[in-house]
Amino acid sequence: MIETVHPLLSVARQCELLGLARSSFYYEPATETEENLRLMRQLDELYTAYPFYGSRRMVVTLEREGWEANRKRVQRLMRVMGLEAIYPKPRLSTGSAPAIRFPYLLSGLAITRPNQVWAVDITYVRLALGYLYLVALLDWYSRYVLAWELSNSLEVGFCLRALQRALHHGRPEIHNSDQGIQFTSADYVAAVQASGARISWDGRGRVYDNIFVERLWRTVKYEDIYLREYPDGWALQEGLTRYFRFYNEVRPHQALAYRTPAEVYGGGQLNR
Repeated sequence: MIETVHPLLSVARQCELLGLARSSFYYEPATETEENLRLMRQLDELYTAYPFYGSRRMVVTLEREGWEANRKRVQRLMRVMGLEAIYPKPRLSTGSAPAIRFPYLLSGLAITRPNQVWAVDITYVRLALGYLYLVALLDWYSRYVLAWELSNSLEVGFCLRALQRALHHGRPEIHNSDQGIQFTSADYVAAVQASGARISWDGRGRVYDNIFVERLWRTVKYEDIYLREYPDGWALQEGLTRYFRFYNEVRPHQALAYRTPAEVYGGGQLNR
C-alpha cells in the first residue's frame, strides 16, 4: 500500500517499487463511505453557490433539503474537502507556521500586463465514486490558465509539477498563493524563488486576496464538472484537458472585453 507521507520513500519511489505508473496513483480517486460521498457532493454544490455558508448554515440548509447530517459530521467532511465560510477562504490544508513569512503584495497594485502576477490554488473535485484535488496556476491579468494538475493526495508534488509546467510559458514577477502547507513548504518556496518571482501570501482567511482563482473554480464546476459527472480520474483528466483548452482559447471573457484569455495573454496589454 502506498503511503502519501512516508519517512523514507517518496510516492514516486513507492510507485516504482510496486511497478505502478505514478499517474495511476494520482488519478485513483480518494474515497469515503458511499453515504458520505453523497453528502460531500451536496456540500460541494452548496459551497460553490453559497461560499459564505459555514457549517451551521450548511446543516440547516441540508435539513431543509431532506438530509440527515449533524454538525460534527458536516464539519469533518468540510475539513476533508477544504471548505470554510468565505470570511475565511477554502483552505485545503493547514499546518504549523512557516519559519519565513511573506507579505501580501497585491493590495492596491495595478495589474497592467501578462506575467505580472500569477496565482495558484487547490480545489476539491467530485467524481462518481470518490474525489480528487485540482491545482491550477492562473495569470491574473489575462485569466489564462497556465497549468493544472490532479492528485488524490494533498502532497506538494502535484503543485510543483503544475508550477514547472506553468514556467514553460514565462516567468511571473509576483507569485500569489494562500498559506496552505503546499505553498508554504520549503520545496515550493524554493521553486518559486528560483524562477525569480517575488512571493506574495494571502492573509489567513481572506478569500478575496485570490479572487480570480476562486472565480475560476466556480466557472469550471458549473460549466463542466457538474454537467459531466465524471466517473473516474482518467475521464476527469481528459475532460478538464478539453475544458481548459476551451476556457483559454474559445470562451470570450466579459472582463477582457470579450476576448479570450489566450488572446490577451499572448497579445500583451488589453485595450480598455
